[in-house]
Amino acid sequence: MDTPLTLDTATRAAANAAGRVVVCGSHGGLYPAWLLARARVRAALLNDAGIGKDGAGLGGLLWLEKLGIAACAVDHASARIGDAADMLANGRLSHANTVAAALGCKAGMPCTEATQHLHRAHAYAGEVPTLGEGRAKIPASGHRDVWALDSIALVQPDDRRAIVMTGSHGGLFGGRNDDVVKVDLFAAFFNDAGGGKDDAGMSRLPVLDERGIAGATVSANTARIGDGRSTYETGVLSRVNGIANRLGLEEGMAAREAVARLLGLA
Repeated sequence: MDTPLTLDTATRAAANAAGRVVVCGSHGGLYPAWLLARARVRAALLNDAGIGKDGAGLGGLLWLEKLGIAACAVDHASARIGDAADMLANGRLSHANTVAAALGCKAGMPCTEATQHLHRAHAYAGEVPTLGEGRAKIPASGHRDVWALDSIALVQPDDRRAIVMTGSHGGLFGGRNDDVVKVDLFAAFFNDAGGGKDDAGMSRLPVLDERGIAGATVSANTARIGDGRSTYETGVLSRVNGIANRLGLEEGMAAREAVARLLGLA
């Protein structure tokens, strides 16, 4: 029996994930699930990210279920989001899709035990549906571009000094500084993934401070994780970093209002 493959983010799923049980630190929404399906995993364990608005933190489990892929969600209070090693060592399941449940996975089960059941899953060999565009410009009359990105991985070099409203969680991968924010943005908004263990869902904000980037998270209960438009349209700020605070952003502010303030429109 192969040992599970640990990935702090689904964006790093490569050929070595094919046919493997993957413990992934990403949220359980659609985009990470799609990346893992495209990598031909045998089964997936993701973080439930507090589940949040419209159950978005579990949306990927249901999508994988339709393809016949076993998938489970780990309770965000039991393991740090973005940290696959912590998920494997300490995580406990909050949900299992019907494919995983048929293999014996259930809520409350330790992640390590679940991986043993999931090794009996059948690797997916069918077609993986395409996803719609995960990047859209938000109309604004200000002097700075504002983009809605379903994942921070969709940021582009031309986004330098732009404002991005992402659907990604606000955690660091493996709890360490990383290069996931590839360009020097003016401001970046993330989903707080319910905060979770050690407030991991907000741990990127101090690192953005160090880079001179205004950063904020929106509450997972107010915006669908994995949906950048939702971050902008319905999100309410749950935490801001020092730079964002100095620019007038504060907890409890609507994300729309925060963007308007950054653009000098409010």
